[in-house]
This record gives sequence, C-alpha cells and structure tokens, in this order.
Amino acid sequence: MRILVTNDDGIDSLGLHVLARALRDHGVVVIAAPDGEYSGAGASLGALHLLQPEIHRATVDGIEETWTVTGPPALCVMFARLGAFGPPFDLVVSGINPGANVGRAVYHSGTVGAALTARAGGISGVAVSQAVADDGIEGQGSDDVLAGQHWDTAATVARAVVGGLVASPPSTPVVINVNVPNVELGRVAGWRNATVGRIPPRTVKEIVLVPKLGHDGAFHVRMLWGDAVVLPPETDGGAVGRDEIAVSYLSGITAEGGEDIASTGQALDQLLGR
Repeated sequence: MRILVTNDDGIDSLGLHVLARALRDHGVVVIAAPDGEYSGAGASLGALHLLQPEIHRATVDGIEETWTVTGPPALCVMFARLGAFGPPFDLVVSGINPGANVGRAVYHSGTVGAALTARAGGISGVAVSQAVADDGIEGQGSDDVLAGQHWDTAATVARAVVGGLVASPPSTPVVINVNVPNVELGRVAGWRNATVGRIPPRTVKEIVLVPKLGHDGAFHVRMLWGDAVVLPPETDGGAVGRDEIAVSYLSGITAEGGEDIASTGQALDQLLGR
C-alpha cells in the first residue's frame, strides 16, 4: 500500500506532519505538498505556463520520502499520478486542515480538491480537516489558535478511516470528507454520516471597498464576517459543532437531465435552424 499525503497549507504545516506519521502503519507514506500556502485553491492545477512548477526534496521527521511542489495540492496529486514520486499510489490523504471544510466551503477547499483530483485519476481520496476556535474563519486560524489544536485527535481519526479503506477497498474510487472536532479523543461525542450543508458555520456578510491611496480607481477589499450560526445536526457543520466526527461521501460531477430547462435546447435548435 502506497499512500500519498498532501495538504493545502504547505509543507511546514504541523497538521501535515502529524497526519503522515499517523498513517505509517498502513503502508509506505510519501509526502508531496505545496511549498507554501494554497488554501482556497480547490481542485485547481494553477496557470502552469505562469507557475513553471518545480519539485524539490524536503525533510519531515519520521517520513522517508518528502517532496514539495511549487503549486497547489491538486497539482501534487496529478504529478504523483504521472510518476513524479515513484510507483503508483493506492490512496491519497489530504490534511490535516486547520478549520472545518463543511457546507459550501467544500467547493473551494484545496484539502478537498486534492481528494477530488485523486478520484478523477482513479484513486480514492480522503480529506481530513479539524475545527478551530471561534476566531478561525473559513478553514483557517491564527498562530495562537493553532497552538491549541488537538492534532492527535484528527490524526487518530484519519488512521481509523484509512484503516477501514485498506481493510475493505471500495469497488470504485471514492472521496471521503472527514471533519473532526477540536477536542481530545475521549470528548468526541460520536460520528455521523453527514450531509453536506448549504453554509459553513460562519460566512462573509458584506464586502467593503476601501480606496487604495495614490491609486485612482483601485480598492482594497475588506470582508466583514457574520456571526457564527448553529447548523442542523444532520449536516457536516452541525455535526462538528456538536463535537461529532462528520463523515461525508462526496459524489462526482455528473450531468443531469435538464428537463426543466428545455428552453436551452430550443434556443440551440433555433440557432441551428432545426
């Protein structure tokens, strides 16, 4: 079993290191992570003609093979699939992200994007995130907040989830989004097969444009955040807010019938003279 571990917070993230070491019991662990911060990158590969990506060897205690990539986590996964880091991988595990990736945040999360990219390449992916304290916004937190993270809890949960996948591999590649409360393992209230909620626990309520001095027509963007909200317990964000582990199986992008938007087809028929 070869396991690729990546993240969207960069090679220096403690959550990445703890996760990688926790998975060593399940196989050969190789880290290939961005060389810097790529939060919010989703499944983006980046503008490759501008990035001119490079790969560098790196060092993480307890892991024999570690690499950095000058690009987002999905690019790390793509390079791995194409053989940049040795033989094919059996599983991709992304995280541990400081901050839950729940609700509509899953569309933009680089942590989840790495797992989605793995499945697109025929490999199962697991995204692992952990809640942060109240002043952590949309998946992130300050250095003071991160100092209080119970990384071992999320790593232990990830090891259990990966163990289940290794013991009974799915017939087709899957994406599992795992969100863990930031408490000691003994305080975890349970786990839930959670739906993906519509919103995360806290969202932007307003954008303010502040003129940039000396630059006519240019503005700084200030994001004003709304208050934290209590989410339904069956949702991913609601579960984590109640100190439960939220496990969500994310579907792939599929085409829908479109029966209720027949006007689109009619417009095309008219265009083509049919």
